[in-house]
Amino acid sequence: MLVFIRLRTLELTYTAWDLEAFAKDCGYYGPPFRWNEDRRFLLRCELDSAYFILYGIVRDDVDYIMETFPIVKRSDEKQYSEYRTKRVILEIYDEMQRAIESGEAYRTRLEPGPADPAVAHSTSVSLEE
Repeated sequence: MLVFIRLRTLELTYTAWDLEAFAKDCGYYGPPFRWNEDRRFLLRCELDSAYFILYGIVRDDVDYIMETFPIVKRSDEKQYSEYRTKRVILEIYDEMQRAIESGEAYRTRLEPGPADPAVAHSTSVSLEE
C-alpha cells in the first residue's frame, strides 16, 4: 500500500522543479509531472478510495460521507450534471474491494500508471518555457 500511495502522491505533488528534492526522497529522479486535470482527478479518487478502505469504512458510509461535501457536489453537478466525484470514488472503491476479495491486484484506470515517466515533462524542457 505504501508504493500505491507514494506513486500517486508523487505525481500529484511533483509538478515543478522546486520540488525536485522531494521527488528524489521518493526515489524518483526524472523531471516533474505534467499537470493533467483528468489524471489528477483519478489519482485523487484512487487515494480517497484507498483511504476509505484502509480505515475500514463500509460502502454505505462512504456514500453518506461523500454527501457531506455540498460544495464539491454542487460544482460537479453544475459542470457534469452529476456528482461525478462521488460516483467515481464509489466505483473505484468497489473495484478495490473486488480486488481484495478475489486476491488479485487492483488495476488502475490510469494509462500509463501513476508516476510513469511518460507523463512527466521532457527532460529537454527549459526553465524559460
